[in-house]
Amino acid sequence: MRFFLLTGLMFALMALALVTWPSVRAFAADPPPITTIAPPELSMDDVLHFSEADWKKRLTPEQFQVLRRQGTEPAFCGGYSATKTHGPGTYHCVGCGAELFTSTTKFDSGSGWPSFFQPISGKVGEEVDNAHGMERTEVHCARCHGHLGHVFNDGPAPTRLRYCINAVTLSFVSTPATESKKD
Repeated sequence: MRFFLLTGLMFALMALALVTWPSVRAFAADPPPITTIAPPELSMDDVLHFSEADWKKRLTPEQFQVLRRQGTEPAFCGGYSATKTHGPGTYHCVGCGAELFTSTTKFDSGSGWPSFFQPISGKVGEEVDNAHGMERTEVHCARCHGHLGHVFNDGPAPTRLRYCINAVTLSFVSTPATESKKD
């Protein structure tokens, strides 16, 4: 009985999120293209430090809430929760444009958030998160330190890790067919 009550509550919250968070509906239908916000004098290896006001100018309210305030978007609302629908390519941080994950490491975890079993080396940082009365491992963009989600040890081989990422923090860049054949 408890399972059915919790499941019903989860679906009610998801429906409420879709009704009250219209930009999530729009994002789910058509994710925005990647835009790199770093000033031209910075390389993609430079760590970004912007003021809170600058971040608010550069990000949508939903992106700001997740990336800068460690928020979480509702499950099953993001544009990248479906697996492998975008073809070969790379998932980038919407905050700074850094490459984070490749499509070859994406899998369907059933969680309602995009899941990956491995980030691109050196692009995702980790730290302990003790919020909400539990200990988890938070993951963030190594370049802009934007909150992405959490990593859990219940993923598939070869790593057995599940990087559970908020879709609103990602932008997908497809790999042209000629480049993907070289790999």
